[in-house]
Amino acid sequence: MATVLIVEDSPDISQPLADAFRFAGFGVLQAGTAVQALQAASERRPDLVLMDIQLPDLDGLSVAETLKNDAATRHIPIIAMTAYDIVAEQAKAMSRTCVAYAQKPVRPRELVNLASAVLKLPGKTPEPPRRGNPPAPPRRGKR
Repeated sequence: MATVLIVEDSPDISQPLADAFRFAGFGVLQAGTAVQALQAASERRPDLVLMDIQLPDLDGLSVAETLKNDAATRHIPIIAMTAYDIVAEQAKAMSRTCVAYAQKPVRPRELVNLASAVLKLPGKTPEPPRRGNPPAPPRRGKR
């Protein structure tokens, strides 16, 4: 069973996410602050982190960078969640630390599917979401 750490300070968001992940068979850890998130990731080593970008004590991208700079947690994939439009600078920072991001309001079932794809769990989409432009269709030449 894969374990997800949900880092979200709003219970109105974190609880439905936790319920959806439990229903899908995940183990669930929850943290409402950056300090709690860093402690839980270090001690419990979840398989995936869902990271709110706006936390009360530190921004989520800083937490993600801290996790990626620690040898014990750098392998953990992180999916960012944000209510704000992503600007170029944030997108660049996210691409260094996060495998994907979800725009709030999030749909719990869609995040479960995204997490399953990132973790490549059986019965789910085998490929994680791609960043950037989709590949160009193959060119057809004259024969």
